[in-house]
Amino acid sequence: MNELERLISEKILILDGATGTALQKMNLTAADFGGPALEGCNENLVLTKPSAISAVHESYLKAGADIIETNSFGSTPIVLAEYGLEAKAAEISRVSARLAKDMAMKYSTAQKPRFAAGSVGPTTKSLSLTGGATFDQLVDNFRIQGIGLLEGEGGPLSRGDGPGQFKHQSGLDRVGPCHGGIRAARSRERFGHY
Repeated sequence: MNELERLISEKILILDGATGTALQKMNLTAADFGGPALEGCNENLVLTKPSAISAVHESYLKAGADIIETNSFGSTPIVLAEYGLEAKAAEISRVSARLAKDMAMKYSTAQKPRFAAGSVGPTTKSLSLTGGATFDQLVDNFRIQGIGLLEGEGGPLSRGDGPGQFKHQSGLDRVGPCHGGIRAARSRERFGHY
């Protein structure tokens, strides 16, 4: 049993709140997002105004959150394509994880460890054979996002013990079962069994 699992079995852990709402309260400008065409792309703020994302993380940690989520909810290529940023999906995921990890490490103590969780949203496309996105496209998009989060050491769940000692709490041992679930779902999709 890792430390996160032990803590969950002992007490209720507090997750951070809504990132988008916290960002809206900052009255960010188009320039903060990287220009008028990128305004509203909260994920891009990890590159253009990382201090805003760190401030959101810090506010939730100061309020007592045990777990903060990365600012990567929509950091898949298919979502970022709406802003012409699809080629930056892995980088945005990676930087998002790094920012959350660094802030979790800053506030983590032996008495109150803090964790960073990789945030993965559902995308803005529906799964469809006649439009939206195909199952294979979504798998590829989530793969890119997931690899970026892992490279940034922020997901799926990880925690800081101190500088240079961030550890994945649910490591790659779960990738196999996850991949197996995806393959089973793909088979059901192809043969119409749900």
